[in-house]
Amino acid sequence: MYILGIWDGHDSGAALIDHDRIIFASNEERYTKRKLEVRFPYNSINAALHHAGINADEVDVVAFPTTDISKTASRIFPMQKESYYRFRRRKMPKPRAEGLMHYTKYAMTSIGSLPLCGAISKYEVSKELKRIGFSDFQIMSIDHHQAHAATAAFTSGMKDQLVITLDGIGDGLSGSVSTLENGELERKSQIPGSDSIGIFYEQVTNIIGMRELEDEGKIMAMADYSFPFSFSDNKLKHFFSVEGLGMHARYGPVRQYNELSRIAWGMPREQFAYMAQQLLENVVTEFVSNAIDEYGIPDVSFAGGVMSNIKANMKIRALGKLKSWYIFPHMGDGGIALGAAMQANYLINGRSAYCFRDSYLGEEYSDDQIRSQLKKEKGLSFQPESGKAKHAAEIIEANDYILWFQGRMEYGPRALGNRSILGNSSSDKVKDKLNTYVKQREWYQPFAPSMLEEDSGRLLSDIKGTDKFMTMGYKVKDSAMEVMKSVVHIDMTARPQMVGDENRNYQELLRNVKRRTGYGVVLNTSFNIHGMPIVASPEDAIYTLKKTNSRYMFIGNYFVENKNAAGGKR
Repeated sequence: MYILGIWDGHDSGAALIDHDRIIFASNEERYTKRKLEVRFPYNSINAALHHAGINADEVDVVAFPTTDISKTASRIFPMQKESYYRFRRRKMPKPRAEGLMHYTKYAMTSIGSLPLCGAISKYEVSKELKRIGFSDFQIMSIDHHQAHAATAAFTSGMKDQLVITLDGIGDGLSGSVSTLENGELERKSQIPGSDSIGIFYEQVTNIIGMRELEDEGKIMAMADYSFPFSFSDNKLKHFFSVEGLGMHARYGPVRQYNELSRIAWGMPREQFAYMAQQLLENVVTEFVSNAIDEYGIPDVSFAGGVMSNIKANMKIRALGKLKSWYIFPHMGDGGIALGAAMQANYLINGRSAYCFRDSYLGEEYSDDQIRSQLKKEKGLSFQPESGKAKHAAEIIEANDYILWFQGRMEYGPRALGNRSILGNSSSDKVKDKLNTYVKQREWYQPFAPSMLEEDSGRLLSDIKGTDKFMTMGYKVKDSAMEVMKSVVHIDMTARPQMVGDENRNYQELLRNVKRRTGYGVVLNTSFNIHGMPIVASPEDAIYTLKKTNSRYMFIGNYFVENKNAAGGKR
């Protein structure tokens, strides 16, 4: 039985499963080159079908999440969705009615699904699918937070677990607590959209002058550059309270936005970011602690956009109440296409567990396809490379960086060693070069390390379990500061990927780095230009190589050198 999950909202995408196998998953941005795409995921659907070698009429079930009034309206009037996308990403002149647009969104988002919304959404989604050849399929709508919960619960590998979702908004809710016991996923409690800690953080992001639903990570990073102070002195401390499994906002979303704007007006943005981050950490950790106490289950899985906040996740881990933890790697709305497919499979077939060793679920290109594309390009030299791991390690050790394009594309926001830019983790020179000329990022944003799983205990001081998906912050050991200085944040933490045999290609590169330096660790940042999605195809990779004036690329089993790169040959 082929079940296709689709999501046609923020960070749209598609995922295909068959019985207990996740066959393919990807997001539309990789094809349209518009970051966090909102259009209907035609390209992602076609890529999934192509990868599986099937036609649209062979899909048995299509599942999609979210039928609240806001999402249903955007399906009827897609230009409304497009207009807000351009507004949110600041791809249009600042409108005179900016405030009204924000207020309208905040007023609408807390309204859940009204009568007929489900039927209208099914009709609109089915209509789009039939345009591209779908026929004789069952269509299912899935609750937004049920889709989030499915991603965490069904891929965690934990038999009995507590499942917590926290995000901005979806189907009138901003969070939920469920249990998975004896293969049955049951929701126990939920948080209304009007009490959304995720919307609060979005508003802070916007007020500081950044793009909501996109730049929240910058707020988290910026917060560490404020002078620290106790929570009792935090001017935002009264904005939220937690009572048992209830999370309560003091103000409605519209008034909250106005109150935050008033407070932010008279203070440095670093201080305002610190207050917001501190509040988020306190609220989330108290909520999670109460949930564990309530149900007595110390094995916890998480999903939802709020769970991308690695500093809050770090505080949760430090509670001392968790036996095991897991955060689904595509925790935001971009991951709920897969969640919708898995929840549909659970409802139809009772499937509640999948083998999920890695997130390499996108396209893969053969050496013939790569060579064909390379032959079209001018200014590049390329040759087959049988010892790419060793050669790549040599370049990295020499304080340079490489573009690394291998295997299947990652599913989610993190580059995990298949679509990555890699450099020396102990080189400030490489970090500055990448920040200034290649990534063109804000100076306060840290890079992240990839490290051998076997070396994580030598480099990090508070290891418990393993993190293959860069979902958690860790303290770096004093003895490892020198070797990790290009990937350590100002608060002496890092967001690592711990690499094992789930990616033997990448593991071999890290082992070659270890042979040369003593540690299997590199700087790893996503293979993309600032403001663009991670590259998907060889064509994208070659364009990025040239656009960033980079010199070295390992793509498939080819070593490529850009003859026109600054500085000439090494």
